[in-house]
Amino acid sequence: MRTRSLVLKATAGLFLATAITFALPGPVGAEPAMAAAHPAQIGVFRYRLGDFEVTALSDGTVPLDLHELLKGVSPADIDKALAGSFRRNPAETSINAFLVDTGSRRVLIDTGAGGRLLDSLKAAGYEPSQIDDILLTHAHGDHAGGLVHDGALVFPKATVHIAKADVDFFLDPAHQNGVPGYDKSYFVSATASLGPVKAAGKLDTFTGADQILPGIVSVPAPGHTPGHSFYRVESKGQSMLFIGDLVHAEAVQLPNPKVTIAFDVDQSKAQAKRVADFKQFATSGQAVAAAHLPFPGIGHIRRQGAGYDFVPVDFVNRDGQ
Repeated sequence: MRTRSLVLKATAGLFLATAITFALPGPVGAEPAMAAAHPAQIGVFRYRLGDFEVTALSDGTVPLDLHELLKGVSPADIDKALAGSFRRNPAETSINAFLVDTGSRRVLIDTGAGGRLLDSLKAAGYEPSQIDDILLTHAHGDHAGGLVHDGALVFPKATVHIAKADVDFFLDPAHQNGVPGYDKSYFVSATASLGPVKAAGKLDTFTGADQILPGIVSVPAPGHTPGHSFYRVESKGQSMLFIGDLVHAEAVQLPNPKVTIAFDVDQSKAQAKRVADFKQFATSGQAVAAAHLPFPGIGHIRRQGAGYDFVPVDFVNRDGQ
C-alpha cells in the first residue's frame, strides 16, 4: 500500500508542520512494529442518493492539538467535551473526500491532502483518469492538496471548480508571504495545488450560488475562507449538502457552535455561519457530509440540549443497495 506524508502545522492552521505518515491509529505508546503488522484500512463507504451514488473516501486521519487550535473555549472545557465522547487531546481527525457518481459523470468533492485518497479511490473501483469534475469546497491543503503530485495533475481530465473568491485570495501574488492572521503556508500550498490546474486550462471559477453540473449547486458559505462553498447534490427528491469545513472538532463544536478554529480566516463570520447552519440543519433534517466529521462523515445534525450532536447514516450492506 502506497504511503505519503502530510505536513501538519497545528499552530498556523493548515494541517501542516511536522511530517506525519498516514497509518492506522494505534494505542498510545504502541511500538511502530505493531502498526506495521496490520494492513491499512480500506476507507470506502457507499450511500445511495436517488439515482446517484455517493462514496465517502478516506484520505487518512491526523491528530490535532485542539488546545492550540480552538478559539473561544478553555483547554479544560475542551478536555471535558472530548471526555464526553471518550476521546482526548490531541484529537484524531478524519480527512474525507466524496465521490458522486451520477451515472454519466464522476464528480469528486475535495481531494484531501494527497495521503490515502488514491488508495481509497482504487478500492472503490475507480481510477484518477475516470474523474470528470472536481468540486473544491475551498483551497486549503487538506482539500486541494491531492490535485497535484510532483508537479503533475493527479486527475488529468478533470475540470476543477472552485469559488473565484478563494482563487483571488490564495493566488494573489501580494499574499504569498502571508497576511495578518494567516501565514504564508496557506498561500504556498494553494498556489502549488491550483497553479498547475490553472496553467493547464482546467480551472473553472464561479461566484455565488451557481449550478455547477446537473443536480449539483454551489452554496456560498464564506467565513472559513473567503470563497468557502457548500455543494447541494439532489436526485429524485433526495438531497445531501457537502459542508466542507463548517466543523472540525465535532465533540466540541457541536455542543458549542460558537467555538471557532485557527483555520477560520474570518473568525466572527465563520462563527455566525456555524451557529445559523447547525440550527437550520437540525430544523430541516438536511443530510450533510463533512470533511472532518469521523469517517464516513455522512449523517444528520440534531438538537441535543442547548447544543447539537451528529447522527451518522445507517450502514447498509446487502444486495440491491
